[in-house]
Amino acid sequence: MKQLIDFIPLIVFFTVYKMDPRMVDVAGHSFELGGPISGTFFLIVASAIVYGGIFIKNKTLEKSQLITLVAVVLFGGMTLAFQNESFLKWKAPIVNWIFAAAFLGSQFIGQKTLVQRMMEHAVSLPEEVWVRMNLSWVVFFIFLGVANLYVAFTFHEFWVDFKVFGSLILTFVFVVLQFLVISKHMRTEEK
Repeated sequence: MKQLIDFIPLIVFFTVYKMDPRMVDVAGHSFELGGPISGTFFLIVASAIVYGGIFIKNKTLEKSQLITLVAVVLFGGMTLAFQNESFLKWKAPIVNWIFAAAFLGSQFIGQKTLVQRMMEHAVSLPEEVWVRMNLSWVVFFIFLGVANLYVAFTFHEFWVDFKVFGSLILTFVFVVLQFLVISKHMRTEEK
């Protein structure tokens, strides 16, 4: 359920972005609804509402949620201020690279890798498997950042579709591959 809630701002952004731009009057003010700039505005508002609600309920945000919220406000704010969606196109690559750096840093800081800290409550694996899995997340996040950047600035018309669906599909496939690695080692441990 938590993952679905995290997707609400992205769904709102995608919906507004894909709308044909039109002028709308609200409280005596006219603004354009549809397209990248208004989509960005709604992304910021939806993110503030969703993560604000999570913060009110839990009295905290996960680090990934905080990084995402700060990136949305920073890059979305620059997109609105300069009326240039290029700033928003940098958000996904930079967030992915921050995650890659966090996973890589966990190889050297602390007793356990980040992937081990997140998953060891559910599964027991040999130390070398945790290290390999953690490094695979580093590579995946670097790849996903590069792929987002490439599509954003090379195939502009498909950027939003890739951001929403392509990244989701790639992440799903990667998680399935991770599960296969885990299940292989779990069967070994059971024997």
